[in-house]
Amino acid sequence: MAYDTNNVFAKILRGEIPAKKVYEDEFALAFHDINPQAPIHVLVIPKGDYVSMADFTAHAPADLIAGFFRAVGTVAKDLGLVEPGYRILANAGTNAHQEVPHLHIHIFGGRPLGPMLVHSID
Repeated sequence: MAYDTNNVFAKILRGEIPAKKVYEDEFALAFHDINPQAPIHVLVIPKGDYVSMADFTAHAPADLIAGFFRAVGTVAKDLGLVEPGYRILANAGTNAHQEVPHLHIHIFGGRPLGPMLVHSID
């Protein structure tokens, strides 16, 4: 899938759409999800044109990859989620219901989250 420079996260990175930011550095931007699925639901996106984890890990420079993952850990810590715990999730592609074609990691916390997947495989 080709990167769409008009996706909502690209527009947020360019400042064309506002976001409730919680963290930003040269590698990543973190902001509250507009449709939260937990009491704390934050998205962390890399600063670059990457559609998915596969695209990012294959094409991003090493300093961006390291900086992005450090940002995910920093955001979880800053939100006070390290204890009692949190979940991170990155959807990739249509089967995973990726809604925005820009790599993003969801950080969920603030309550017990239950099982990882609701439906069993049949």
